[in-house]
Amino acid sequence: MTIPAFWNDAWTAALANHLWQSTVVTGIAWLLSLSLRKNHARMRYWVWMIASVKYLIPFSLLIAAGASLRSAFTSPIQRPVLAAAMEQITLPFSLPVSPAAVSYSSATPEVAAAASRLGNLWPVILLAAWLCGFLLVVFSWMRGWLQIRASIRSSSRTALLAEVPVLSSPLLLEPGVFGIFRPVLLLPQGIDDRLSPAQLDAIIAHEICHLRRRDNLTAAIHMAVEALFWFHPAVWWIKTRLLEERELACDEVVLQSGNDADIYAESILNVCKFCFESPLACVAGVAGSDLKGRIVRIMTGKAASNLDPGRKLLLALAAAVAISIPVVFGLVHVQQADALPSAQEIAGTWQGTLHTGLDLRGVIEISKAKNGEYSGIFYSIDQSSSSVPVTRITLEGATVKMSIVDVAVGGAFEGKLSSDGMSIVGTWSQLSFVHPLTLSRATPQTAWEIPKPRQPMAADADPSIVTATIKPSNPSEPSKAFAVKLSRLTAANFTLSNLISLAYEINSKQIIGAPAWVDAEKLDITAQYNGEGEPSPSQLRAMVRKLLAQRFKLGLHRDKKELPVYALSKTGSDPKLTRSTADPNQLPDLFFQVLGKLKVSNGTMRDFVSVMQSGVLDRPVLNRTGIAGKYDFTLNWTPDDSQFPGLGVTIPHPTGATAPPPLSAAIQAQLGLKLDSTMASVQVFVIDHVEKPVEVN
Repeated sequence: MTIPAFWNDAWTAALANHLWQSTVVTGIAWLLSLSLRKNHARMRYWVWMIASVKYLIPFSLLIAAGASLRSAFTSPIQRPVLAAAMEQITLPFSLPVSPAAVSYSSATPEVAAAASRLGNLWPVILLAAWLCGFLLVVFSWMRGWLQIRASIRSSSRTALLAEVPVLSSPLLLEPGVFGIFRPVLLLPQGIDDRLSPAQLDAIIAHEICHLRRRDNLTAAIHMAVEALFWFHPAVWWIKTRLLEERELACDEVVLQSGNDADIYAESILNVCKFCFESPLACVAGVAGSDLKGRIVRIMTGKAASNLDPGRKLLLALAAAVAISIPVVFGLVHVQQADALPSAQEIAGTWQGTLHTGLDLRGVIEISKAKNGEYSGIFYSIDQSSSSVPVTRITLEGATVKMSIVDVAVGGAFEGKLSSDGMSIVGTWSQLSFVHPLTLSRATPQTAWEIPKPRQPMAADADPSIVTATIKPSNPSEPSKAFAVKLSRLTAANFTLSNLISLAYEINSKQIIGAPAWVDAEKLDITAQYNGEGEPSPSQLRAMVRKLLAQRFKLGLHRDKKELPVYALSKTGSDPKLTRSTADPNQLPDLFFQVLGKLKVSNGTMRDFVSVMQSGVLDRPVLNRTGIAGKYDFTLNWTPDDSQFPGLGVTIPHPTGATAPPPLSAAIQAQLGLKLDSTMASVQVFVIDHVEKPVEVN
């Protein structure tokens, strides 16, 4: 048997499936209309209208919507037996197969060649046939439209009052509403001589009902369906049902408004005696439908009943099933392309834990562009809910390289992709540190949750330390870290001097009378606190002060002392600061992209000075700028050996014409401020009492 080769094209299978689905919906509409036969005609009309619109809306859109939801599930959705059966019902025609799968049985080469030529002609033949039918349908409508349009042009305005202009036409067209956006009511000349005033009022009431129901618009929509699917018998059947139900719906409204049934029936019969029916379905008239059946309904006065709860439930169930079936199908259907990625493909989600005193989990989402270039987004989920871009990603053979700049301290990763493409074993380089790091490809079962942004803690909250664990730091791990996450404070490689500086916003030079171990012994601290939300800087400092009092029995008093300091102040010109557009209640964000490049977002001058004196400079910094408000800026400079004391890393000293200026020059050029070295009487903190916690004795 010869099989047309074109049948295996994607569009033919998709079209066949769409026609099948629409035909099934038409059958369901027929069953629903049968169940609603004793109810109002307007309900049955909309059931048929939905069946018509289905021909314009393929289920593939809902299937795609369902497929897009798959990524929202943390575990894969299994494909049950019901899903397979649903696929056979909704998609009975197979999607494209490879050309090798199309054969012509045991035909001779000559027969096979002829069959192949015929197969190549089939699309052209069918397209030409469809186009002929399409043009024939459109032509018939255009002829009717031009006829009615000519009638309107030759019509005159009448004195009748209605919701739209009423025109008298010389053609014996039935009364009807013409137009969608600027409709008019068209009446044949002499109709008032053939109808009594009561009958004419009933006819006009009927047409006004068509107008209010927007019957011309819905009819035009179905006319588009007819033009596109003229070859499908169900489309013309739906047209008949729509015309019938819309006339019955208007009949019901006319009778319910108080018009006499005898007069109304006579008016319809009189119109039909001397008028001919409108040539267009989108000109809502009086005739149409089964005239005998309509007259019987009008005269018998059978009132349509309202929907009972059972039928309401039936309609709701039908709507839910019609929408849910394709969506669920898209959700559970897994194409072969969704299988495990290629062993040499790194697009996807990767995750791993970096051990740097603190265990910091990271997630990298990698995507691949059409040109083959990779891009990525990085989340440090134990430090922040925000994301930063991965600056560069390359794959050369099995070697994967990534560089990340916009993190607390810039770094780079290099590793080897495993043969199965499920892991990358390598190292993370950050400043002068190199840490082993293994990234694993995340699956729906193993993927870590990306934290959502936390709301700020209430301004009047006073959080307390609930529990705290303190132990000596690992001497082989020199890097320092501090994080606030999920109601927990963590500090790695922090001295007690570092904590005091953090708690009181001071430089270590302002701590007087402390024993040597306060500035020498490094600790790892984990403290749990109470309260909901992200603490503000002042709330964080208050919690650290409570930790110092509870676990270190810290006692101190304040005094004044003349010390070398730095004074930050304005120059003669306006500062070069950009006022932040972020929510003023949002917490500030200050971090080093690299040593010597500080990025400030939504920060005050106090925040800036606190960072400079607690982690960058070797002496206190006084804020003499007088600048209020929050700002966004970046300060880029070349550090010297006196800066970043106690960090335990090699300070970078870039050289050349592109090297950033020293700190003082950078502050003046980039911020419009100045940093002067001077002597000043500043507040100092004298240690009266301090104890080592039990865990470190």
